[in-house]
Amino acid sequence: MPIKNRLSEMQAEITEWRRDLHENPEILFETHRTSAIVEEKLEAFGCDEVVTGIGRTGVVGVIKGKSDTSGKVIGLRADMDALPILEATGLEYASKTPGAMHACGHDGHTAMLLGAAKYLAETRNFDGTAIVIFQPAEEGGGGGREMCEDGMMERFGIQEVYGMHNWPGMPLGSFGIRPGAFFASTDQFEIVVEGQGGHAAKPHNTCDPTVAASQLVVALQTIASRNANPVEQVVVSVTSFETESKAFNVIPSRVTLRGTIRTMSNEMREMAEARLKSMSSSLIEAMGGRADIRWIPGYPPMVNHEEQTEFASSVAASVAGECTFADMTMGGEDFAYMLEERPGAYILVGNGDSADVHTPEYNFNDEIIPAGCSWWAEIVEQRMPAA
Repeated sequence: MPIKNRLSEMQAEITEWRRDLHENPEILFETHRTSAIVEEKLEAFGCDEVVTGIGRTGVVGVIKGKSDTSGKVIGLRADMDALPILEATGLEYASKTPGAMHACGHDGHTAMLLGAAKYLAETRNFDGTAIVIFQPAEEGGGGGREMCEDGMMERFGIQEVYGMHNWPGMPLGSFGIRPGAFFASTDQFEIVVEGQGGHAAKPHNTCDPTVAASQLVVALQTIASRNANPVEQVVVSVTSFETESKAFNVIPSRVTLRGTIRTMSNEMREMAEARLKSMSSSLIEAMGGRADIRWIPGYPPMVNHEEQTEFASSVAASVAGECTFADMTMGGEDFAYMLEERPGAYILVGNGDSADVHTPEYNFNDEIIPAGCSWWAEIVEQRMPAA
């Protein structure tokens, strides 16, 4: 089944929705306007139930098929939030909110799932129940976790859950997926190195935290090169090195390091945390200082379930002709929480030769709307075929 004719006919309408969302981005859980639009449209489509306030500002719609002899309930999830980025696209529908931008395509994800919801509510050509999930705060807020903690899976009886993300660099409307670990954990750390400051010409009278912290920056790289199994994926990045002094002739008494560690398994995640804490304490202490270490847990690794991935891939191939095997990415994705709660899969849809996500020049390509909508609709119709 290729791209659905009805969804191709709806492309201009869905594009209007998408561009309106792009023009009015909202960050984290502050998706009040977006959530209200989603609620209004789901009601207008004739969804059997529309529930708001799940995960603070999340919205869930229930669409029942023509029959329910299968008893199956499938969840489809899109994220709604934008990023704190100043847009530089120059588009006529560019962000009207200074410092906020849909730089990751969540406007497109939301619009495509709305399009699929409208189609499913019109046709209802399936045997079971489709649950459309519109999630806030994917960009660092853990909205997926909060929706799960609100009991969403149990409340709506969701048995499987599927998500999608646009992907710059992949051909327009193509699909890519992989089973198992797909996106990385996103833990962060802050290490405050305390020493004894003083005059830069008299280093022997100080305990220089800049030297100690510099040694630590290099040493932390051995977590990946010497502590992790070489076939495992681990990234350790120190992204900030701050001192309290701006003077050229003053050794500061404090240095703050910040960064992130990315892993593809909980085992590597636990190892990396333990090694960072142990190494930081012992190395800084050996140099006469003290390390105050703060570990900030992020999203867990996002792991696709094998059976559901195979199914999602076959659906993508039916829409686009093929589905490629995608590479792992060390980026994070809080759909991980939903995949910890229920079996499911997450797929990439090609955004073409566009600027990368999380950049001021990025824009979602509206040409992929029919493909994305068709994949979501086909997930429902093929997983719960009409009786």
